Amino acid sequence: MAFHTWLLYFAAAFALSLTPGPNGLLALTNGALYGLRKASWATLGGALGFALLIALSAAGISALLQTSAHVLMALKWLGGAYLIWLGIQVWRSPPPASTLRATAYVPRGLALFRQGFFSAVSNPKAILFFGAFLTQFIDPQRGLLPQSVIMAVTFVLIEIAMEITIAALAGNIRNGLQRGGKRFNQICGGLFVAIGAYLPWSR
Repeated sequence: MAFHTWLLYFAAAFALSLTPGPNGLLALTNGALYGLRKASWATLGGALGFALLIALSAAGISALLQTSAHVLMALKWLGGAYLIWLGIQVWRSPPPASTLRATAYVPRGLALFRQGFFSAVSNPKAILFFGAFLTQFIDPQRGLLPQSVIMAVTFVLIEIAMEITIAALAGNIRNGLQRGGKRFNQICGGLFVAIGAYLPWSR
């Protein structure tokens, strides 16, 4: 993977990590209710789930590359359209839920790990999203396995860092989302539309 492609992928993955989603909301909730240490278990479970989805998506891309590079190009255009559609949905979505109540019950770390893992893999749209997202950065002239490993490690590390930050600042983030959550969704949605419009034209 060329360095400039990786930089673009890093920026896109970082923007993706800012988008409100099940695992981000889980980090917010667990951080507010149980603290950073407990919330980190769910974050690690979600990271494992994302790595699994990226591996499955890469396997599907590998099958397409063995068929035809033209199929990959078609998928890039479809993937760009999907990212634009996702951006519109994020733009129009309501602010993330911010009503959290204190609780005396503190689950065990393994239970939170499973919670994070299943939150990551249970969304049926997730593997489609990663297929559309990763395809934009694949260079058919380079080996797929090293590119996939680089993208998986980069995405998982970004996601871990973002969720730990959310959990650590859960109280402040909760208040901020309550005040400006709609604007936050619009910014993230606009980023996805821009990425989806640009990437199919990139080489």
